[in-house]
Amino acid sequence: MERAKIRRTIACLLSAALLAACSRSSETIPLSPLAAEGKQIYSTTCTACHNADPRQPGALGPPIAGSSEALLDAKVLRNEYPPGYTPKRPTHAMIALPQLQPKIPALAAYLASTAPAP
Repeated sequence: MERAKIRRTIACLLSAALLAACSRSSETIPLSPLAAEGKQIYSTTCTACHNADPRQPGALGPPIAGSSEALLDAKVLRNEYPPGYTPKRPTHAMIALPQLQPKIPALAAYLASTAPAP
């Protein structure tokens, strides 16, 4: 009986260590300088409507992890969608933010880094 308790305890400890290692591995991947700049832009500009985690829906905006540079260029700068793109939500709450034009590549790099693995 004592051996069974020891085995269960060891199994629980190993499972906890494995889960901790897996959760940390996604957090420890460093961002490129361009993506780090994009994260800063996202945090200060986009999280008013989109979730702080771009993979989750926000108060007003949909999840946008992995959004392409073409989509960002069209939607952020001109409040349009690229040809053939199907919007995630039927609302039209977003406004154009043309002042972000020079930051679109950085924002795209950050959002690409948050996209779920295929």
